[in-house]
Amino acid sequence: MSTVLITGANRGLGLEFVQQYLNKGWDVIATCRSPESAKILVELSHTANVELIKLDVTIEEDINQLGKSLQNRTIDHLVLNAGVLGENCSTLGEMTQSKWLEVLNINTVAPALIIQALRNNVASSELKTIVGISSRVASIGDNGSGNMYSYRTSKAALNQILVSAARNLAEYGVKTLAVHPGWVQTDMGGTDATFTAQESVSGIIAVAESLPFEESGSFKVFDGSEVEW
Repeated sequence: MSTVLITGANRGLGLEFVQQYLNKGWDVIATCRSPESAKILVELSHTANVELIKLDVTIEEDINQLGKSLQNRTIDHLVLNAGVLGENCSTLGEMTQSKWLEVLNINTVAPALIIQALRNNVASSELKTIVGISSRVASIGDNGSGNMYSYRTSKAALNQILVSAARNLAEYGVKTLAVHPGWVQTDMGGTDATFTAQESVSGIIAVAESLPFEESGSFKVFDGSEVEW
């Protein structure tokens, strides 16, 4: 049976990933900062193939401990979903060092450290796939409006991490993918967003499962189309 590990699994896209992978018959390792308050995940962990693990991605020791606790487990899909929008660090005049570092720590540094901690778990699996939830606003070529300084930058940096991981882990057969989930109806995207979480996640999983090895490190939309760098 295949196994997926999902960060930020307690709500939004993360929770939808949990539900859709369960529907596919996968074992799910769901991580979030406060498992005790993640009521839906707690209920699922009692009745389905869900293992709920506490992980605060801003704490390096949490990440290292995750790697130690899963040392002998294979992870077919590693879904790096946890992230923040950085609304208070998006325009000129409101940015501060502390706001910048908060966004970068969650959106950029944490995914890199998680890949580092779990690279052997992914490499020893059958499907060997790492998926990073990026954003079209990370595209330099597509930036026509400015603003969103910290979010754009953090996701562009995430893309570079995934490309580097694709190169460094290629000898082990590991594939990586940066994916734009679309404007999704979640707490982050708002109710006026274009796509449902179900549509977005279904597309992301399909793209991840069909990703050719020669396209490892690519930047795609959830429908499989390419995003310019």
